Amino acid sequence: MAKKKDNGPGGLVVVDKPAGFTSHDVVAKMRGIARTRRVGHAGTLDPMATGVLVIGVEKATRLLGHLALTEKEYVATVRLGQSTVTEDAEGEFTASEGAEGLSRAAIDAAVAELTGDIMQVPSKVSAVKVDGKRSYARVREGEDVELAARPVTISSFLVHDVREERAEDGTPVTDLLVSVVCSSGTYVRALARDLGVALGCGGHLSALRRTRVGPYKLDGARSLEALQGEVDEAGEISLLPLAEAAAQAFPRWDLDADKARLLGNGVQLTMPAPVARQGKEGPVAVFGPEDRFIALVEEKNGKAKSLAVFA
Repeated sequence: MAKKKDNGPGGLVVVDKPAGFTSHDVVAKMRGIARTRRVGHAGTLDPMATGVLVIGVEKATRLLGHLALTEKEYVATVRLGQSTVTEDAEGEFTASEGAEGLSRAAIDAAVAELTGDIMQVPSKVSAVKVDGKRSYARVREGEDVELAARPVTISSFLVHDVREERAEDGTPVTDLLVSVVCSSGTYVRALARDLGVALGCGGHLSALRRTRVGPYKLDGARSLEALQGEVDEAGEISLLPLAEAAAQAFPRWDLDADKARLLGNGVQLTMPAPVARQGKEGPVAVFGPEDRFIALVEEKNGKAKSLAVFA
């Protein structure tokens, strides 16, 4: 029997999520593998999707809410010519209008309109709350949910291949192999939906793979089977240490021993101008002597407001 690892402050694991698993399924598996209940994830992936899911173990779970707000990258297949209730391949078809003979110029023009800072209506079958209840739950109960558009940033939306195909029911469709770099809160299936609407043929997401969350990429991800194999062989899994994870994901601010002690005790230190500018844009990781990770802070009126203290 594998021994329980003393994770101490814990750390991060980048998992290559398999298709058919919810993000909560992966967390449940990781609790068994890491032999601790204190496991969480940053940035939910739908069951159909695969790829990068950042898992926090022990104290690293406190980083996850901040990591979830970072930029993400995907490769996906958009199927034009058919729409579904979920805007992906798992939902029932709501229309099969067909799509053939679409010009590359028309596709590129529609993609360009969905690139940059845009207003996006989230998928109705999503976890967005409407009057305290998840939108997907309301849809399942037969409600016609209307969600408000919200701002998202699509830094890159590229079409790499265009293929005319036949769907299982014989409908002529056009499949686009695309890559997307986007801000937190973006629904890639909503991009597929809106692209289909813009081209007048409907569309949905037929495949999705997340290749990056912030600094964590697919080439550093491990499968659940590989992680279980580590436990079977060595009795423990290797974690990205908490301090290293914070240094990779956030701007860094180094303090001497006295200031590190004050910050750890709740004193709001004045932030140097360059650090304050970074703190206005998001969390800053604070380190003391000997590379000791102390806290995540943000700027408030020129001072460091603690978001989470680790030391």
